[in-house]
Amino acid sequence: MSVITVVGTGTGAPLPPDAEAALAGAALVVGARRHLDAASDSLPDGAQRIVLGPLAPALDTVEQCLKGYRERPGAAGRVVVLASGDPGFFGIVRALAERFGSAALDVRPGVSSVAAAFARNGLPWDDAVVVSAHGRDLRTAVNVCRAHPKVAVLTGPGAGPAELGAALARSSSRSSRGRTLVVATALGDPGHEWIERVTPAEAAARDWGPAVNVVLCLDQSRALAPMRSVAGPRPGPVRWALDEDEFEHRDSMISKFEVRALALARLGPRVGDLVWDVGAGSGSVAVECARFGAAVVAVEKTVDGIARIEANAAAHGVDVQAVHGAAPTVLSDLPDPDAVFVGGGGRELPAIVTACARRARRAVVVAMAALDRVPAARAALTGAGFVCDGVLLSSSRLVPLPGDVTRLAATNPVFLLWGTHPAARAEGVSQ
Repeated sequence: MSVITVVGTGTGAPLPPDAEAALAGAALVVGARRHLDAASDSLPDGAQRIVLGPLAPALDTVEQCLKGYRERPGAAGRVVVLASGDPGFFGIVRALAERFGSAALDVRPGVSSVAAAFARNGLPWDDAVVVSAHGRDLRTAVNVCRAHPKVAVLTGPGAGPAELGAALARSSSRSSRGRTLVVATALGDPGHEWIERVTPAEAAARDWGPAVNVVLCLDQSRALAPMRSVAGPRPGPVRWALDEDEFEHRDSMISKFEVRALALARLGPRVGDLVWDVGAGSGSVAVECARFGAAVVAVEKTVDGIARIEANAAAHGVDVQAVHGAAPTVLSDLPDPDAVFVGGGGRELPAIVTACARRARRAVVVAMAALDRVPAARAALTGAGFVCDGVLLSSSRLVPLPGDVTRLAATNPVFLLWGTHPAARAEGVSQ
């Protein structure tokens, strides 16, 4: 039987009659100060009020209250929790369900701040990626905004429009240059609600105060995606390890699809990740990682290589930040990656692998045609504390011959080495 009523409020809609009835009979009401003040006319005089700050003490008080109700039959339903918008959407319902069980909750959702923000802008949001930066590291939100055309970021102290804008403004990618930030402040407050569109650089230069609810990060040219059946980020690619002829490249200087297939398996690019492709060449690995939803930086020392990377990213409809410069020097200006693919480096390869391993949060994958470079690359990974493994890839492909027959044509062998951060191995697939 439900003993805790959770009421979503705070986006401008009045409390429904059943919520007012629950409040009228409440012995304990928990909520932010603004929610308690807004509902004060509906509260009985003897109701205990808890202003939400740290969550644990409030949950302890709820538990003590429920224990008292169990000793007094007929008092169930006397705890009311007031929350913003839809409390089941990045809200307090999770903590309550973990502590007291879902069966104890009677949840009455309101309109979420994300739904309200998109509604104010006349946009559908079933194709949006929603990420919470409230009480979390901002890097995931930044990476999602770099990689996806329609994102809603739930803000928090130290993770608001200014910080998000500053991180995006530092990117020189086509995607970040084309992004608009829609800052939604005090949603639902008739006297103070404000919606403003700014560039990332403009957002970074402002002090927005504590009243921001959500920031939309939009690529206006792709704000209306085709209708589909599954909400959230676009589905992952139906195939990967694409053929070499699906990329623009120079003189076959491209990672072969067999190599890319295993490299992608060891990199594990995901939504919210940042991947470096160092010595990117044509950017084939960068593009494939971006197709999985990761934010990607492709580092290339040749000017014509940068042009090819940008052309290949555009051809496959993904956003890749192409950085012109020589590794490892240029890497110092980049944000820390989750995973790194090193596809070039020459004599500088050990130094490049060392620099990448010092920065990567999860994995570094290195492709080498010259086997005499394997020991130094392996030593660089193990020296950084990574658990290292590798394989020599040697494949033969079917090639047609006259007379409707085929032969096997060998590709050049490539050694693929990978190192995994011990902490990432312990965490498994956790985000």
